[in-house]
Amino acid sequence: MRTLNFAKRNFKEIIRDPLSIIFSVLLPLFLLFIFKQINIPNESYELHNFTPGIVVFGFSFITLFTAMLAQVCGYKPKEFVHTIGDAHIYKDHFDVVKEQISRTPYPKCQLVLKPIGYILGYMLSIIPLILIQNVLFFILAIALGLSFSINIIWAILISIVVAILFIAIGIILGSLFSEKASSGISSIVVQLVCFTSGMYFPRELLGDVFSRICEYLPFESCVTIIKGVMNANLESITIRNIIVFSIYTILALIISILIFKEKMISDNK
Repeated sequence: MRTLNFAKRNFKEIIRDPLSIIFSVLLPLFLLFIFKQINIPNESYELHNFTPGIVVFGFSFITLFTAMLAQVCGYKPKEFVHTIGDAHIYKDHFDVVKEQISRTPYPKCQLVLKPIGYILGYMLSIIPLILIQNVLFFILAIALGLSFSINIIWAILISIVVAILFIAIGIILGSLFSEKASSGISSIVVQLVCFTSGMYFPRELLGDVFSRICEYLPFESCVTIIKGVMNANLESITIRNIIVFSIYTILALIISILIFKEKMISDNK
């Protein structure tokens, strides 16, 4: 329940900035429309092949969004000061008030969560944004010619799992760096996604060495997993893709929890 309350608080913070929401949702749609206009006789630029890359590209902005959210919500406990402008006690209530004052007060209300509770709270608050982004994205993709099938629903669900990696990276950046620094580093993540996932061009064009490096970065595996599910081609998802994605996601979650815990301890001293 505490985690859900924290998630609700974060979600309210998110919707206070509608411009960022519109930007993060509409940019992938804009790129999808632009890529559809590219007339290059290459299989990589067919709609069903480049669509998953843009989905993952949209998640890179989730990293930035989560980092900003971690900065805004902060870690330090705050005080609530309630100033009463006109307070009075009726003479008939003196005895009742004295009795209440004599009682031992209850402990102060606190929202105490373990670090993993905070991490889950951030994730739960971001997931609605991811769902909106993906649903609108695939509606446009279908309108542009992508064949609808139940696999698109599965791809949307799998993309939520994939997005966990980007949320964890955002929490790490928001915990370690200032708002300006985390925004700049998040931009680097965006570029890494673009160039290492095969979104802009086939990864093979990067050369053997860099192409091999990309195989052990998580972004190419994220695209391959979503593409395999969306196109009902699970054979294209290799064990390497699953292992690479799982290792990076687990490590990112563990690091985000540890850093968040350390940040809470240092800020609350």
